[in-house]
Amino acid sequence: MTLEHEEESSNRPTLLVCEDEESLRELVRVVVGPGFRLAEAGDGVEASAKARELRPDVVVLDLMLPLRHGLYVLRDIRRDPALSHTRVLAITAGDHPEESVLAEGADRMLRKPFEPGQLKAAVEELLAA
Repeated sequence: MTLEHEEESSNRPTLLVCEDEESLRELVRVVVGPGFRLAEAGDGVEASAKARELRPDVVVLDLMLPLRHGLYVLRDIRRDPALSHTRVLAITAGDHPEESVLAEGADRMLRKPFEPGQLKAAVEELLAA
């Protein structure tokens, strides 16, 4: 299991960032990265595979991913018993109703654009849950 930004300390929680825009992946790395072992996925197929492989503590999941929509990735995560502990923060610039996204199994949702502090607070809240 190789994490792109793995820290020496393996007791840090794992955060999987599923986002096709490099600038937003960079934002997550800068805002919440120091306390986590980070892994990234740039499309929905890779996101589902990495979630199964890494069993992250928290997933930041863009809903509008190429190759496989984020809602399908969310369903993959929720249907996998090995990922039952995984918390999911859905992020979107689309018009997905928050109630529907939460009903699909997301623990929280943020609409783009969001403030870096909102992202950090949401990830910390999910990790504490």
